Formats: sequence, C-alpha cells, structure tokens
Amino acid sequence: MRLRNQKTGGGESGLSLARCCLVLAGMNRTDRLMAMVLRLQGRRVVRASELAAHFGITERTVYRDIAALGEAGVPISGEAGVGYSLLKGYQLPPVMFTADEATSLFVGGELVKQFTDASLQAPMASALDKLRAVLPRDRQDHVERLVQRTLVYGQSRQQAAPEAAAQRWLLPVQQGVVLRRVLRLTYQGRERAEETQRDVEPLGVAFYGGAWYLVAWCRLRQDHRNFRINRIRQLELTPVKFEVREGFSFKKHMEESASREQTLPVRVWFHRSAQERARRESFATLIEERARAGGAEFALYAWSLEWMVRWLLSFGDGAEALAPAKLRALMRAEAVKVATKHR
Repeated sequence: MRLRNQKTGGGESGLSLARCCLVLAGMNRTDRLMAMVLRLQGRRVVRASELAAHFGITERTVYRDIAALGEAGVPISGEAGVGYSLLKGYQLPPVMFTADEATSLFVGGELVKQFTDASLQAPMASALDKLRAVLPRDRQDHVERLVQRTLVYGQSRQQAAPEAAAQRWLLPVQQGVVLRRVLRLTYQGRERAEETQRDVEPLGVAFYGGAWYLVAWCRLRQDHRNFRINRIRQLELTPVKFEVREGFSFKKHMEESASREQTLPVRVWFHRSAQERARRESFATLIEERARAGGAEFALYAWSLEWMVRWLLSFGDGAEALAPAKLRALMRAEAVKVATKHR
C-alpha cells in the first residue's frame, strides 16, 4: 500500500498526547495506517472512538488518518453516527508476521495443546505448521529456538490462566532466551518482601501450576534458578551475550527441579470479595479453584505454612484455612496471639 504525505493542521499541542502514545507503543504513522486497515478489514463497522482507544490517539487524528488512507486509494466509507467500513471485497496483500508476533502465536499454540481438548488441538497444530512455512528463514530460526526452550505442563482445563502480572515481562524474557543476552532484573522473594538485584543468563521459559517461570543461570547465586515471572519488579535486556553452559538440558533441568520442589498442598476458602486479591497476591501456586458457599475454595501448593498463616490473617474473616490440620492449628495459635495483644 502506497501512502502520500498529507498536510495537517491543529498545531503541535493538539498532537502531543497522540505522539507520546505512539512513542510508548513503538508505532510510527505508517505502521498505524497499515494496522488501521487491518482492523477495518477484520470488522464490519468500526467507530472513530474505537480506533482512537485502540491506537492511543485522538479522534481528530483518526479523521486525518482515514482521509490519508482514502487519498492512498483505500476504499473506506463512513457514516455519521455509525462508523467506518471497508468496501466489500477489498483485501490487503498477505501480511508478514514480525518475530515477536510469530513467537506469541507459537507460545499460545503450546498452551492450546495442553489446556484444550482434541477439537482445538489438531486445527491449532495445522495452523502453526502453515504459519511456520510462510515465515522467512531467520524468523523460522527465531521461533524454533524459542519453541525448543519453552515447556508447558498440565492437562486439566481447570488450571489457572496465566496471570496478568507476567504478561509485562514474558516477551522480553523470551527475547533474552532466543538472543542469548543477559537479563538484569529486580526480583521479589517468595516468603519475604525483600527485593534483590540479579544478572541472569536466560535458558528457557516454562508454564506450570498456572504461572510462567524463567529458567536461568543466576550469576549472583552461581547456580540454576527458576524465577516466577510475576515476581519480577524491573527487567532490562542487556547487550551482554552469553554461551549456554556445556551439558545443560532444559527438559532434564525441569524434571529434576520438579522432583526437588518441597511444596505443601493446602486448601483455603476465600470470600468472593477477597478472591481477586488472593489470585493477585499469592506466592503459592494455584492449582484449582471451585465455587463454594459465598466464595471459592482454592487448592494451592505453598512453600511455607508459616508464610501462609501470616498472609491469610491479613484477609480477616474473608479467608479460612481448610487443610491440612497443621495449617488450621497454626492459624488458631496466631489468631490467639493477635487477640491477646488487643485485650
């Protein structure tokens, strides 16, 4: 698609917010115009307000973009109070995926294979084969390296979905794995709130127990470590390259790591008003969630019953420890201490 430059009015101040949004999104105007046509192509009608919200621009900028597309020969019709639509039958030529877009699709495919039934697994595998076939060789290599370093465990459809807090860091972590570049991160420990600064060599990513983990060689601890991605507070993809350590097997490491984990199964009831906070804050691994009596029962793997007691007490009567019996006894003893202080 060939686009002509168009003179626009409104001054610098009127466009400052839009330009800031574009800088943050990493998208220039040409990219935005192409993406706008794709969005129109995939929908019957789109309002200017929807386009403005999606691209982080003002409606006034949308009007200018639509006019520029029209001048470039894109057949867009608009009706006041209804929205914009593409002339029936108009299609862009095939669009090439970026490396990040292709990576995201392949990782999503791995999740589909694990957490859906066969009715979706076969079509997804076929679609990914077609996607792989049309990618340029360098992007095929990019995706292949990441696929070899990504593991997804679990079969239950009741598994928790990937937490939102991990989404911010998952892509730069994957880039570090593929490009073999050191990651500098600020990481929050699981039992205490202290944060540590780490330089790590990213070796792979794994999804299990409803959470994404970075598997890396930690230069601070001089050992392999699994970092839960939603506990990363800051992350920088440094220019420092590293070589994968001799004899390291990602799959074997994950199997050995799973056998060493000293986690404790616990069950906790949360009131419906506390459930969202429980999902967001828990450093335990959420395995299952079932509705029950005004709230939900959570099945989790906890690293420490003592930590679990302190965390549950912060919910007041919005949480109840159900099992094991030792957890209930610890909760009772700690609650008595708190009540004694407030006589």
